[in-house]
Amino acid sequence: MGRAGMKWLLGVSLLTMGFAVAISPARADSLSDQPDDIVLVSEHWNDYTEADGTGLGWDLMRELFEPAGIKVQARIEPYTRAVGLVQRGQADAWVGAYENEVEGTLYTKWHYDVDQIYALSLASEPAPTLQTLGSFRLAWVRGYEYQHYLPNAMHFNEVARRDHILPMLDHSRADLYIDAKPEIDFILRQTKLPQRFRTTYLTTIPLYLSFADNARGRFLRDLFDRRMAQLVHSGKLRPIFAHWKQPYPFDAVDHRDKEQVGQ
Repeated sequence: MGRAGMKWLLGVSLLTMGFAVAISPARADSLSDQPDDIVLVSEHWNDYTEADGTGLGWDLMRELFEPAGIKVQARIEPYTRAVGLVQRGQADAWVGAYENEVEGTLYTKWHYDVDQIYALSLASEPAPTLQTLGSFRLAWVRGYEYQHYLPNAMHFNEVARRDHILPMLDHSRADLYIDAKPEIDFILRQTKLPQRFRTTYLTTIPLYLSFADNARGRFLRDLFDRRMAQLVHSGKLRPIFAHWKQPYPFDAVDHRDKEQVGQ
């Protein structure tokens, strides 16, 4: 996951970018009937949004929409491109949004999952806290913009990929690498000596869908919020998280206000 999201830099400028896309438009100025499908775009995240349609994220999306008669059309795109497609109405929503991170799209009231954000460091280095992050040199994947979500994150660099995180830490080019826990776990599987490294929990950030700002997007956003209220109340999402061995994010949710959505 690293779903990441994460992101902030995208802003209104993507509304005017004119690069070609290979996705059928989902734009709609008016809507009289329920859509037959929903076009969801996501970055590829291991065991979450796989290119073959498997993963926790895609399973959640299918449970949310398909019992309501809406087929999920899942697409993999780089994160910034996914956001741009939704901003231009060429896809219905993107997966893994942080609340109100960009303008020009519609955010749900319900989150559907959370990112547990961790720091990865050499075990020989001091363990960080949210309060001490300003004393460390940080790194994270380009576009994730964690400085907006982590207090005191002052000294940071962005990396293009996750391929060389462990050598980066080994050679002291950064003190801490920041990412969601599944991505941290994936990186640690690349070494035969995981005990040389330390993972430290920092914070939890809710994940949302963000929809195209048109009639179709408004319909689908409102349906999402109604379905989330129903599914959290019934507990039907719990087995999906259990299947993927991920923590269930709604045990402590006070959903009394959110259950009023669409009623």
